Amino acid sequence: MPSDPGKVVLVGAGPGDPSLLTLRGQQLLQKADVVLYDYLVNELVLSHAPPTAELVCLGRHGTGRMFSQSEVNEQMIAAAHSGKFVVRLKGGDPSVFGRVAEETAALEAAHVQYEVVPGVTAALAASSYTGIPLTHRDFASCVAFIAGQESREKDESSLDFEYLAKFPGTLVIYMGVTTAPAWATRLLRHGKPASTPVAIVRHGSLAQQQVVRTTLGDVPKVLAPGKMRPPAVILVGEVVDSSPAVDWFTSRPLFGRTLMVTRPEYQADDLIDRLAELGARALVQPAIRIAPVDDFSNIDASIARLPQFEWLVFSSANGVSHFLDRLLSTSNDLRRLGSCRIAAIGPATIAALDQYHLCADVMPDEYRAEALAAKLAPDAAGKRFLLLRASRGREVLGEALTAAGGKVEQLAVYQSNDVEQADPEVVDLLQTGSVDWITVTSSAIARSLVLLFGDQLHQTKLAAISPLTASVLSEAGYSPTVVATEYTTRGLLEAVLDSEQKA
Repeated sequence: MPSDPGKVVLVGAGPGDPSLLTLRGQQLLQKADVVLYDYLVNELVLSHAPPTAELVCLGRHGTGRMFSQSEVNEQMIAAAHSGKFVVRLKGGDPSVFGRVAEETAALEAAHVQYEVVPGVTAALAASSYTGIPLTHRDFASCVAFIAGQESREKDESSLDFEYLAKFPGTLVIYMGVTTAPAWATRLLRHGKPASTPVAIVRHGSLAQQQVVRTTLGDVPKVLAPGKMRPPAVILVGEVVDSSPAVDWFTSRPLFGRTLMVTRPEYQADDLIDRLAELGARALVQPAIRIAPVDDFSNIDASIARLPQFEWLVFSSANGVSHFLDRLLSTSNDLRRLGSCRIAAIGPATIAALDQYHLCADVMPDEYRAEALAAKLAPDAAGKRFLLLRASRGREVLGEALTAAGGKVEQLAVYQSNDVEQADPEVVDLLQTGSVDWITVTSSAIARSLVLLFGDQLHQTKLAAISPLTASVLSEAGYSPTVVATEYTTRGLLEAVLDSEQKA
């Protein structure tokens, strides 16, 4: 039988905020063999693609060659003809100045199956995220989307500025930053009042959103060459003055702040989501990598001897998942744990156990090794403990239980390795003082950050999750600005928020 034909789906990625991707767009990304994405697409959206997917950026303005439209068409068609499922990921909505007609025409001519998935267009996001309504029963009963930059292949503009100057509603100018003096002057020349309110919304829906309010008469000066860089969408009309003085988006407590998340990527989602809710930009730069051990023989031997232990002691959520996944893959039966009691160091470890329908018998009030050891020590004499841990770390727990008379075996169930090279973009942001905070959530991460960035850490504020993590930073010469009093990511963010409110 012939192999399955390939297919192309043209998906609107939305205006910037990755959470504005549609459910249909997410579903299709999860199936992608190839993702061809525009430079304006937030790269966090790409996390929905499988690890095996080929990710192709179609160029970035000012940093290299941009793919021509014909090259984009060729890439889509070639991948589809080879039987691949191709997601063509476009900023905003494909049908609003997204050249969707050219791409679907090329796909039809090449007999390639395709689908178009709409996205949130920039105008809608600019309106919702600034509080400026596109329509208003008193000021605007219609809206016009206008290309501030038309095709270079046109001999003359197809826009009727005489009509647009009299348009009885809101004008939304896309791609209009670099051409602002031209279109603004033509609107004024045809009678649009110079006093007409204008809002320029740059990076709409993102934590770095910027809104500049002006009037049509001042647009040529405000957007003179070199004054502002795209991307931005420009709202023109009386609706601009009907927006509230304080909008919901920029009034959030961490709006405009950039926080670096240093946990391994697969563990960073909760913290990223919480930062987004608080209005911050989350910059992901893992300081350590978590990986399975190279040799499972020691783990398998311990699993075979589980009935010999009275206690299993988990000092991290990673330890839970790596040990229990191995247990299930070899015996497929959690009843092997039946003779063991379970101790966990904190809420994250408890939550990880809950994923396997297990409960801890012991958790300390303070989420650190010393407190867990103190909780277990009174009944430790003669008991056998299996400590499930990383390939490196502190020896406090094992030493304390041994001193209390326990028989302790330590088992490395996963590897923790330093990240040796930082993302160049992160390095640039640090050097220019564009990172407001770095979250430091373990002593291992603290040590790795010092190796990665050194004195660049003085360019920002450090937030430590515990006194232990703080001491590692301080001993290296980088004292944290805040230390969480509750040793969780929630406590860490509360410390940052408290500092920001006092500033």
